[in-house]
Amino acid sequence: MAKAKTRYVCQDCGAETTKWSGRCDACGAWNTISEEAAPESAPKGLGGAKGRKVEFVGLEGGGKTPPRTKTRIAELDRALGGGLVDGSAVLVAGDPGIGKSTILLQAAAKMSATVEVAYISGEEAIGQIRLRAERLSLSDGKVKLAAATNVRDIVTTLDAPKGPKVVIIDSIQTMYIDQLESAPGTVSQVRTSAHELIRLAKRRGFALILVGHVTKEGQIAGPRVLEHMVDTVLYFEGEKTHQFRILRAVKNRFGATDEIGVFEMSDEGLIEVANPSALFLSERDEGVSGSAIFAGMEGTRPMLLEIQALVSPTQLSQPRRAVVGWDSGRLAQVMAVTETRCGLAIGANDVYLNVAGGLKVVEPAADMAVAAALMSSLSGKPAPLDAVFFGEIGLSGEIRSVSHIEARIKEAAKLGFKKAFVPSGSKGVKKITGDIKVKEVKHLSDLVQLFDE
Repeated sequence: MAKAKTRYVCQDCGAETTKWSGRCDACGAWNTISEEAAPESAPKGLGGAKGRKVEFVGLEGGGKTPPRTKTRIAELDRALGGGLVDGSAVLVAGDPGIGKSTILLQAAAKMSATVEVAYISGEEAIGQIRLRAERLSLSDGKVKLAAATNVRDIVTTLDAPKGPKVVIIDSIQTMYIDQLESAPGTVSQVRTSAHELIRLAKRRGFALILVGHVTKEGQIAGPRVLEHMVDTVLYFEGEKTHQFRILRAVKNRFGATDEIGVFEMSDEGLIEVANPSALFLSERDEGVSGSAIFAGMEGTRPMLLEIQALVSPTQLSQPRRAVVGWDSGRLAQVMAVTETRCGLAIGANDVYLNVAGGLKVVEPAADMAVAAALMSSLSGKPAPLDAVFFGEIGLSGEIRSVSHIEARIKEAAKLGFKKAFVPSGSKGVKKITGDIKVKEVKHLSDLVQLFDE
């Protein structure tokens, strides 16, 4: 009897090696290589078999675009780009306990009032799902529940002409193909299971939602190709000890990327937040130095956030830098420009920066708000309570223009702010009328004068 061939696969990046090692040469991760059974080798070349001719069609089609299936949760529909598309595959990932299963069970119960929804769990028993539904007051939902992990059984069940309209798989890491000898959750099992389920969804035309686990680094567990296979990738952000949850679309073939949905965790599940700006600013302390309001953009939604900074003297030879919700490298750049171009001594102090509310800011437009918070804390003078800041800071200290100027200022005016410090020469600033006063800032040194008065 021939000995079965084996291979060694990295569970983080999917790289294959002929022998085991403690460190993956491809991605550098430690203790991620495991032994798997090697698949049968495919024949070389196509041989004499002749393939089927592929037919080409034009971009313009005669049929109408099918309507989206609304989840009936406005913030979830926003992140999806307007709802679920028939035949699409959505991957929802996040830390354990962040609320992935909760929000999907809520969406399934609401959608079941109009369409047929199937919820297949590989992690929980039916009784556990019912207990959660009872706690969330969703027991009246007409969701079809099942507990299964064998992909062959799931495909056989769903492969019917009049099957469910929406299928939720919780989670893809627990699914397995019985033809593979590797354990569930390995690279080959996750890749093959997702491929079979996505192929069935596109053939039968139902919307498929996959729940994905993440590694300790925050990346989706399993092969990277999983994110390329699906149409939409949604990440759940937020601390488990914090009440806010952010659902961010990092990939969407049917809508805008970087669109977010904001939720608040409560005893009754995740409650959507219609006006996040007002909620994030509700606990702001007035008259305290080191605080500045940033008018940012999350996808197509303008949002106001509070940037908090604390510049404190230190006796240590190496001053501390602690950043929550922003890029630490970006903070170092803003501090260097402030010291070099404006003459403010910040580097010798401990610097703490926090984005209130638990939201992560990634756009460079927050540079001017961060600089204003640092200057306010260093001088001990509060920033204007009725002012917002946004603009990118260049290495020479110039304030560069950013996008969506009008939307940012309109959001600030809606919440009662009277001043907006914006980059000089921004397009569309002169067209803005209303109760808010726009002040253009050309150089970072102009902002220093605000705290020297």
